[in-house]
Amino acid sequence: MLLYVFAAGAVAINLFMLGLMGQALGLAALTPQQAVALAVPLGVPAAWLAGRWVRRLLDEAGRG
Repeated sequence: MLLYVFAAGAVAINLFMLGLMGQALGLAALTPQQAVALAVPLGVPAAWLAGRWVRRLLDEAGRG
């Protein structure tokens, strides 16, 4: 659960920055509220992938 908070925050920041870069292509910018709203569901797979990555690193460190 703790990892989800950080993953969702990272997703929100990345979505907001992507929205700002999209303005160069003529797209509408994402508001911070829209980025957070999109990050809530997208934070779940991001946290799961981050957890798998950390678990693999811990397993690798334990073998070494």
